[in-house]
Parts: sequence; structure tokens; C-alpha cells
Amino acid sequence: MTDRLRERRLALLDEHFASEVEQAFDRTLATFADTPRYEIIPTGQVHEGAEEVLAYHRAQRTAFPDQRHENVRFHVSDRDSIVAEFDLLGTNLGEFAGSPATGKAFRVPTIAVFFFDGELLVNERVYLDTASMLRQIDRMDLLPGV
Repeated sequence: MTDRLRERRLALLDEHFASEVEQAFDRTLATFADTPRYEIIPTGQVHEGAEEVLAYHRAQRTAFPDQRHENVRFHVSDRDSIVAEFDLLGTNLGEFAGSPATGKAFRVPTIAVFFFDGELLVNERVYLDTASMLRQIDRMDLLPGV
């Protein structure tokens, strides 16, 4: 990968992260190529296309309006991906999984793998410890077997 391509991809991810926190989802969608795609690995959810991705972001920000990232570190591959490690934080201030807000905050280590086609983002695959998040926001009822 050229230095120029690496710099452009990292700048795109800076915009991607910032637009998510600012809830400027039109800007988030603009960081993707034709069809944005999010894969949330622990839940098995796949959101593909602008409408599904936008619905995902709106639901997340209804439940966690202050959701944000801290301690973001990027690891750039030589080919088509960048891995981001970060702490995902938020406070459950709105409806989540059909239940009212608990008012509790969470912080969980998260990894997102971003896949590119040239300079364009084509997929974000997110890995996070949802069990820890659910414990922290006092929603243990959503854990299997609890």
C-alpha cells in the first residue's frame, strides 16, 4: 500500500468516527462506497444499505445518545483493511431492546475491522463484549441463561 492510500484511508476513518459521535449520519454514510454495510458480530446483526445502516444508527443513538469512542488506535494492514481498537462508551438514556432506559453507563473494549476497496470503505465489522455491556447497564435479562 502506498503512503498516500494509507493516509487517505486513515483520514476517512477519522471522519467516520467523528460523524458517528456527532450523529451526522449523512456524513457517516458518505464514508462508504455504494452500499454501506455493518456487521455486529456478537449479535449476528448485518445492516446493509443506507436505510438499514441509518436505522441501526438511529436505534443506537435513541438508546445511547452519548455513545462515543475513546482511546482509538489504528492498525493498518498492507492490503484492504484497518483494525481499530477503542473503548466504546455510552449511557442508556432511551429505549433499548424494547425496554425503558436504565440510566446506567457502559465502557467496553471494542475492535472494528474496516474493509476497503481502494480508498473507499465497504464494510465495518464490529466485535465487542456485549455481556459486559449488558451487565453494566443493568440489562442482565437480555443474557441467555440468566
